[in-house]
Amino acid sequence: MEPLLRIEHANKHYEGTRALDDVSFSVLPGEVHALMGENGAGKSTLSKIIAGAVLADSADIYWQGARIEIASPIAAQRLGIGIVFQELDIFPNLSIAENIVIGNLQMERSSYVNWKELIAFSKRFLEEVGLAANPRTRVGDLRTGERQLVAIARALSFDARLILMDEPTSSLPEDAVERLFTLIRRLKANGVSIVYVSHKMKEILQIADRVTVLRDGATIGTRRAQDTTIEEIITMMVGRELAARPERLANEPGEILLQVEHLTTEKIKNISFDVRRGEVLGIAGLVGAGRSELGAALFGLDRMQSGTIRLGGREIVPKSPRAALEAGLGLLPEDRKMEGLMMQMSVRENTTMASLGRFQSLGFLNSRTELEASEPVHRRMRLKAASDTIDVGSLSGGNQQKVLFSKWLLANPKVLFLDDPTRGIDIGAKQDIYGIVAELAAEGKGILFVSSELPELLENCHRILVLCEGRCTGILDARSATQEQIMSLATTHATTHATTQETAA
Repeated sequence: MEPLLRIEHANKHYEGTRALDDVSFSVLPGEVHALMGENGAGKSTLSKIIAGAVLADSADIYWQGARIEIASPIAAQRLGIGIVFQELDIFPNLSIAENIVIGNLQMERSSYVNWKELIAFSKRFLEEVGLAANPRTRVGDLRTGERQLVAIARALSFDARLILMDEPTSSLPEDAVERLFTLIRRLKANGVSIVYVSHKMKEILQIADRVTVLRDGATIGTRRAQDTTIEEIITMMVGRELAARPERLANEPGEILLQVEHLTTEKIKNISFDVRRGEVLGIAGLVGAGRSELGAALFGLDRMQSGTIRLGGREIVPKSPRAALEAGLGLLPEDRKMEGLMMQMSVRENTTMASLGRFQSLGFLNSRTELEASEPVHRRMRLKAASDTIDVGSLSGGNQQKVLFSKWLLANPKVLFLDDPTRGIDIGAKQDIYGIVAELAAEGKGILFVSSELPELLENCHRILVLCEGRCTGILDARSATQEQIMSLATTHATTHATTQETAA
């Protein structure tokens, strides 16, 4: 069968770093082709070249057997190529409908905005991805998972013959993932090809026809999904077999470190729980359950309406992020691009941003002490960067996440709220982060660990707090809990705080 898209001898350099090294790749009509590799392997770069967002230094590109050039995103769209970027390229100050139609060749050009037409056009694709939101809603008011669905709806609206999905499920709960898979199967049946980039092994073997693995910018090999295993894919990705890690945390939590009672904001209601020294408390729930909102309340981003927070036995009122940080609280946000990093600033500057008081004197920063402090945490996170002076925006998504994590390792808070910290992280880097979380717990830190992946919570937490519609519906012991129990609580409407206490008992 003639490939829909074929790329041969693709090469790309960034500031002395070889992102792609003679890569070859092809996609068949109506095929789901998974593209895998560790962070920095070249997956996103190859996807952006196909989508016209990045120009290759050199490449032979063929579309239905004819050699072509893809010089811009509009050129790609004219061919029938759409992309859902890992770092969502949506406009937070525009509405959902405007984001879907902007630059869309399927919409007729007009000198005025026809809202009725925009909404009618957008609704069809929002329904396809399962997003029940008013098309007039400002995208900046949506949660990260909902923004991801908007990006997928926009790609569908291009009437594309090839859709590139870069980590499309990284912020989606399991119910939304299953809806996406149903949609992908329907697109495939209609002859649409999908290039699917993900680090989630089980997803890959569930949805893909073929798998191509990149490592250090080079093509390692292509396998039929039904003929390979997770172990083989991992070995191809990392070039070695990963050492087995302990199934559970080794340390036992100590006395209560963080105590939260009846915490209420505009978005969460009457939440009570505690975190002990050396404990990793998982936070589970569907999109909209209040997971990120709990972090925002603790870190002073959302105003408390009522309730008390005690850290180390002392009552604190985090009215701002600075106040929260000074009290000993840290927050690694879900959206690193919009909320966590300054993309135009350097790796070193982003790392030391939350700890600047340690490196300044009389209003001047001491770059030598900054370097001395940041280098060890970069090594600890196994950060891959040509230099710590390059813009963090030039790094792969996974290495950006490592810089964000480095910032909080350096700040050294007593309690750290991790909001989906492994989103967009490859299997090797995930294990690195799990190890860091375990080390922090062993040091006596209190960790709140939000994740959309239930197995991740069960394997890396002591207990799991479950939220539904802004309320706590239960706290489970991770050693005995099951995914079914968590999902049951995640879909239970809590009415009283007694529910939490009964489940915890």
